[in-house]
Amino acid sequence: MADDPTEPAALTRDSLLFVDDDHFERGTVALVTGAGSGIGRATAVALAANGLTVAATDLDEAGLDGTIEKADDLDADGAIEPIVGDLTDDEFLERVVDEAAEFGEVRYLANIAGLQHIDPVDEFPVEKFDLLHDVMLRAPFVLSKHVIPHIQATDDGVGAIGNMASIHGHVATQDKVGYVSAKFGIRGLTKSIAAEGDGTLRAFTVSTGYVKTPLVTNQIPDSARERGISEREVVEDVMLGEARVKEMMEPVEVANLFTLGFSKHGRHLDGGDLTWDGGQLGTY
Repeated sequence: MADDPTEPAALTRDSLLFVDDDHFERGTVALVTGAGSGIGRATAVALAANGLTVAATDLDEAGLDGTIEKADDLDADGAIEPIVGDLTDDEFLERVVDEAAEFGEVRYLANIAGLQHIDPVDEFPVEKFDLLHDVMLRAPFVLSKHVIPHIQATDDGVGAIGNMASIHGHVATQDKVGYVSAKFGIRGLTKSIAAEGDGTLRAFTVSTGYVKTPLVTNQIPDSARERGISEREVVEDVMLGEARVKEMMEPVEVANLFTLGFSKHGRHLDGGDLTWDGGQLGTY
């Protein structure tokens, strides 16, 4: 597509949200999944720029190297510590939290890693359904299970678990049963964590429309095939057709929502959802 509307802008310091929070310093650790690209990378960089130590995990070692390079380019006050691993491996899920705790007090967890597969329900491969749920619902549960005791062990019990949801955690579109059901599930997991927290240990979700990430770009050809339309029509009519803001979000804009949610300014955000959808869900 000419003038590709899915190409993200450069991540700069001017695009980042900076907040004043006593916990945003190198002795505090945020564990971020999917940190090798897209929203995960932007979130890792944003949190490091705000002074945190980020335990950044992904399967893609080269992607994590790129995330560190970006943080260095922006002179981040914090640090990014890469941890390569597979979110479908229970041993890794426990180990990555233990390794994160070696860098300081683990107070924040950002479950961002995501996958997509396009097929109608009657043709959707069971193994793909299971994989999407393992990465986007089961892994966030297991990681939360291991992170919560670390938050509770801090001197004030302050911390938060932020989960990447989507407008697909509110409504469904065709050919995405694995993704949609996982995103509805992550909202339920988030509310469950909030229900068991004491108000200082919080949980929240972030629900966006389409964001300029590889996950979005990679699904466009399959969506075009399933719907029998052009790739440009997928972007303009399917992805942005019902939105009032006719532009995809930048990954850094989503990252800034995690920064806000983790900070003291998000202290009443507990079990709730930051819906940043360009007017897609609530207008007609």
